[in-house]
Amino acid sequence: MHKLGSLEEIGLHRRTMLRGEEEDVDWADSQWIGAAESGVMADGFVVVQRADVLKGGYQSMRLRREVEVKPQLRRATLRVCGLGQYELTIDGSKVGEDLFTPGWTNYRKTCLYDTYDVTTQLQRAGRHCLGLLLGNGMYHIENTSRFTKFTGSFGPLKSIAQLRLEYSVGPEEVVGTDANWRISAGPITFSHMYGGEDYDARLEAKGWDSPGFNDAVTWDAAAVLDGPGGRLRGASVAAPPIRAIETRKVVTVKPLKEGVAIYDLGQNASMMPLLKVSGAAGAMVRIIPAELLHDDGTVNRISCGGGMAYWQFTLAGNPTNSDKGETYFPKFWYHASRFLQVECIGAAPGEPLPVVESLDNVIVHSISEPVGEFACSNDLFNKIYKLIHWAQRSNMASYMTDCPHRERLGWLEQTHLNGPALRYNFRLDQLFTKTMNDMADTQWEDGMLTTTAPEYMIFSGWYSEYRNSPEWSSAFLQIPWQQYEFTGDFELLRIYYDNMVRYVGYLSSRAEDYIVSFGLSDWYDIAPGQPGPSKLTPKGVTGTAFYYQDTLILAKVAKMLDRSDDAARFLQQAELIRGAFNAKYFNADTHQYATGSQCANAIALVMDLVDPAHRAAVLQNIVADVEEKGLTAGDVGFRYLLRALADGNRSDVIYQMNNQSDKPGYGMMLAKGATALTEAWDAEPGSSHNHFMLGQISEWFFHDLAGIQSDPDGPGFRKIILKPTIVGDLTWVKASYISAHGKIVSEWKRTSVDGNGETTFTATIPANTTATVLLPTSALNSVVTQPALSNCSIKFVKAEGGYTIYEITAAGTFSFTLVPNT
Repeated sequence: MHKLGSLEEIGLHRRTMLRGEEEDVDWADSQWIGAAESGVMADGFVVVQRADVLKGGYQSMRLRREVEVKPQLRRATLRVCGLGQYELTIDGSKVGEDLFTPGWTNYRKTCLYDTYDVTTQLQRAGRHCLGLLLGNGMYHIENTSRFTKFTGSFGPLKSIAQLRLEYSVGPEEVVGTDANWRISAGPITFSHMYGGEDYDARLEAKGWDSPGFNDAVTWDAAAVLDGPGGRLRGASVAAPPIRAIETRKVVTVKPLKEGVAIYDLGQNASMMPLLKVSGAAGAMVRIIPAELLHDDGTVNRISCGGGMAYWQFTLAGNPTNSDKGETYFPKFWYHASRFLQVECIGAAPGEPLPVVESLDNVIVHSISEPVGEFACSNDLFNKIYKLIHWAQRSNMASYMTDCPHRERLGWLEQTHLNGPALRYNFRLDQLFTKTMNDMADTQWEDGMLTTTAPEYMIFSGWYSEYRNSPEWSSAFLQIPWQQYEFTGDFELLRIYYDNMVRYVGYLSSRAEDYIVSFGLSDWYDIAPGQPGPSKLTPKGVTGTAFYYQDTLILAKVAKMLDRSDDAARFLQQAELIRGAFNAKYFNADTHQYATGSQCANAIALVMDLVDPAHRAAVLQNIVADVEEKGLTAGDVGFRYLLRALADGNRSDVIYQMNNQSDKPGYGMMLAKGATALTEAWDAEPGSSHNHFMLGQISEWFFHDLAGIQSDPDGPGFRKIILKPTIVGDLTWVKASYISAHGKIVSEWKRTSVDGNGETTFTATIPANTTATVLLPTSALNSVVTQPALSNCSIKFVKAEGGYTIYEITAAGTFSFTLVPNT
């Protein structure tokens, strides 16, 4: 299993696959296959009418096909799309390490396929067997007695595959899916993305995916079916695969009663159990995951949605012997868990209970490359960084999920509000490329974009505002622009420009006198009552602010695409929006926007909606509000609160606001025992306890405390700005970020916090980049550079605004010592 630290292998694997994949695969020799079925349409979903389904069959499905491989095989390529999820085997051995393949999409628009080089597996001439195991995934979610977030189906289980055999001598051969394949029900008797997975080892057919297996009697011929409608697409729009990243031992096991024990994993993470168990045929082990415990020690699933969900393994039957125990690792279900309630159930009342020989914690998520590290002298901040990091990791799936249990939906506001915080930690270019395709697949004819992508759950009636909110859907412009800033890659902006124009056109159609006032605004802000839609900030403030920023992004992109007429039009439109926003919401007497909330004032500052003459006063109102009330900003407002304060040289306020544990915030989450970032600022149990939504401070750690920034004049960190912030009682900060050009390191340390000691700043910049270094020297007598005084790669630029500025023009590690006034 992969370790998260395997950076070179993870990054190289993905880049190589992308270069080698193509979009124009000829599928003429392959057909969608599955079980014979008929259906009717209802509300856009297929209602399956199959006798075998109604009897409980085909919760999972096995498909097999034997092929004859000739001598002198030069190359074998296998392309597969198995819906909802598939596991591929050749001659009984799994192909690759990926889990939950293919990626989750709107299957009516896009069906992802995976490409495997299987030359090694088929090198031996002779008979081989291709095997596919299918489960439901996000493709088919039915109503059950277990926890079910929503119901909907894109149709019955089905697959399309193509094996291409190229020989050194003779013509190539293509083996596609067709009626010659054989099918049967699989051993997974319950496959549900929210309710769990039941696996009955008694239903395993030994050798089913190996050559020579007799499938003539109990297996059926595959039926040729229509596909779900989506275009088959490969790696260019696929997220990095999900894999087992690391395996951890359980921290403690606490028996509750006979056959029931609580396993403490020590860390809330997206995981799957690796179980080894002995017992009689028909005995079962049920594993119930949760983030919290009840007072009586049993698992409390309230933060996971409240309903029941579990893995259940039914034994085929082996003697109680550790060398002969049965092993179970789930196929198609994972869950965010800190605690597992493990229940051992006999094959019948009075029968012996099975014995759990071992249970390991396998952490699973996307292999998106880790690129950032941060640490400082403040232990609370280090714990906050790890708290956020675990939530980020746990939600890297086929898209960024909001939580890895109760919803698993792609709520879009988090992708851009946390965009920089995520990108400083992980290489998410490809995952966000997938998200852009997901959003394009949801776009309506009138340009509207939904709040989630793919849109699996349709919000209607009283919840209709949850379906359409500018702060969420503006991710369609924010994501590609952030990708350009972090990587220098303009491709997403070019590909989706026309779609982005349509979305801003939709906002224009909804605007009244350039004010956009619908949606959810500052979700989960802190005010009396249960968290949810904004209580402190009017919808028109955030809606119009994003309308303005989206329009400005279009103007910039149009200019880069040499669409001068578009650029001029969008610039003019932006100015009209800006004027309307200030006319409606700015109070010149109080220097407040709308209600004066932290979100309203901060978003106006950061999005440059405030006239220069009023900026200082608006910033001071933010400072006064935070000092009086503490943190009140929510999901949308918090990032802008941080940026307004940091950009206004008031990181001291950020430091004080977050360096505490007795008010709602990160410290309170930790004080209440959270090991991953929670959905609510006060870590209340009804909200998710593994949610990356509020993790924006990670951006401040890198961008401001360490000062690692991309220069707009050289996007993608081709030109680097290093502008460290020395604040509070911090004595040292160190961070690194692996940019597209190489590793950047920023480190500072000081001998005292009262200004009487020396401060050393050390920077490493990669080849083919330049850096501008801004060192805070307003209270200092001089800056001594080592080896700057004798190194022609470092040039003093100027002293301005409390900073001494240097330019570094060559790669290497450079050190500066700031000397106090004596």
